[in-house]
Amino acid sequence: MGTLGRAIYAVGFWVRETGQALDRLGCRLQGNYYFQEQLSRHRTLMNIFDKAPVVDKDAFVAPGASVIGDVLVGRGSSIWYGCVLRGDVNSISVGSGTNIQDNSLVHVAKSNLSGKVLPTIIGDNVTVGHSAVLHGCTVEDEAFVGMGATLLDGVVVEKHAMVAAGALVRQNTRIPTGEVWGGNPAKFLRKLTDEEVAFIAQSATNYSNLAQVHAAENAKPFDEIEFEKVLRKKFAKKDEEYDSMLGVVRELPPELILPKNVLPDKEPKAK
Repeated sequence: MGTLGRAIYAVGFWVRETGQALDRLGCRLQGNYYFQEQLSRHRTLMNIFDKAPVVDKDAFVAPGASVIGDVLVGRGSSIWYGCVLRGDVNSISVGSGTNIQDNSLVHVAKSNLSGKVLPTIIGDNVTVGHSAVLHGCTVEDEAFVGMGATLLDGVVVEKHAMVAAGALVRQNTRIPTGEVWGGNPAKFLRKLTDEEVAFIAQSATNYSNLAQVHAAENAKPFDEIEFEKVLRKKFAKKDEEYDSMLGVVRELPPELILPKNVLPDKEPKAK
């Protein structure tokens, strides 16, 4: 490490230590320092009783999600921000290539009134929309659960079936293959089209690919994130016409060059 490197390291160390010292002082001034520390003890994966989550190495569990207890998450699946999968009194199984989107809740029932054991089983290539609630139910392969839908104990959503957004599916309801159910309580609406069946499969693929991008971003070390912030502040949102008047030529670093399809079209349109 050269002289410059050692200087940068020393400054960074001083800033970090000063910040931590001020944080500790602030907590003490507020009182109950131990309680303040407890507030930051979120664990994405958490054991309960003698059960521990089992998550495939190629699955993505977002920071801020909670996967607790007897939960299995298969290859290529994604558990998004704010989700809770709580396998405490029974088990939860999530297959391969399935996405459970932001703020969804998956829980289980120890048993129902007839004594039937009710784990939650979610198959392969399933899409569960934002803020859905799945409780002691089964969702088979390549099914689709819309945003804000609620599936109660004993519900079975068969392969290639769809639960519409906001639906409430009552206990022990079975939604057959190829059907769309919606409403409160949920009822049969119509048959799925071939295009919709294809959309369900494509939705799972899209989320699997998107999860890889989020996983890579979340895996970046702190110093890389801070370096990118500096680069973006320096180079982003620069107006080419204004720069040309000042005689300034700016070159974007390769890592900040975006795909053409997300950049504004600056060329004049043909009349």
